[in-house]
Amino acid sequence: MNTSDFYYDLPKELIAQTPLEPRDSSRMLVYHKDNGHIEHRHFYDLCDYLKKGDVLVINNTKVIPARIFATRLPRTEKTQEHNTEVLLLKRLDYDTWECITRPAKKLKIGTKLDFGKMTGEVTDFKDEGIRNIKFTFDGVFENILEEIGNMPLPPYITKKLEDKNRYQTVYSKINGSAAAPTAGLHFTPELLKKVEDMGVEIAKVLLHVGLGTFRPVKETDVLKHKMHSEYYEVDEENAEKINRAIKEDRRVICVGTTSVRVVESASDDDGMIKPCKGDTQIFIYPGYKFKVVKGLITNFHLPESTLIMLVSAFIGREETLRMYNLAVKEKYRFFSFGDATLLI
Repeated sequence: MNTSDFYYDLPKELIAQTPLEPRDSSRMLVYHKDNGHIEHRHFYDLCDYLKKGDVLVINNTKVIPARIFATRLPRTEKTQEHNTEVLLLKRLDYDTWECITRPAKKLKIGTKLDFGKMTGEVTDFKDEGIRNIKFTFDGVFENILEEIGNMPLPPYITKKLEDKNRYQTVYSKINGSAAAPTAGLHFTPELLKKVEDMGVEIAKVLLHVGLGTFRPVKETDVLKHKMHSEYYEVDEENAEKINRAIKEDRRVICVGTTSVRVVESASDDDGMIKPCKGDTQIFIYPGYKFKVVKGLITNFHLPESTLIMLVSAFIGREETLRMYNLAVKEKYRFFSFGDATLLI
């Protein structure tokens, strides 16, 4: 299975640069797994495809303003301000983070950085621009980050985001992600209430989106690609909510690929969810047998990415490419701020 098997041609103008208002006004391509039938709707039509007893699994992670800029120390007369870019990926302990850095070649172990409101020191050297940085600061780290940090928008979004909250889901709660679980961006509080009022249960899980979102598949052979670990949690209440649905043969529908990775990571051989927390490196590609997920709400993903591979595992590679090529023809909006798909 080659990475090129998951390529499709996408015109640049279909990459969404800004989110739509209201959130649920985006288009929604509905794919029916049983017969391959495709419908073209809007996200506010979601309730037409849900039914009482369904469990909708959402990821309540919150994106932190993880993109920060620093000046390497010591300064000289030729030093340029903010000559280093740091993207916080994963908190390792109270004051140390795993980060993507640029220019990485200049950041050797012991390199000191001035972020203005705090300082940092490179403590570990990893591949592909990854460094561990230990921060020194007075006060609360999260408060400092709110002052100096920027939302870590994907590189294909070139327009400035006017409202930081538009890169958060309306149900975001727990700080820690370096990117938004973008399928959830389509929900409004009103739509969520409508979903619950019709008898759909909401199960909340957590996965802090990290390096896997930014890391391209560089291997020709898909099976040689290694996923980076991401932190996840499922508590007892929400595990039981999902397990009841499984036992009663009710549908478990995940909002986003991050929610899929949580429930599939937390499930045992019998397909039951166990309350747990830890890191997952689960890589879902065609041939994977889903234990929990019966439906998926997600956006349109990059060609040759692990995310389009996950979708291909769910509905088949050929059907995924057929769906994507139709979406290109119908001029859907792609990627993080783009339109949605409902796979049921």
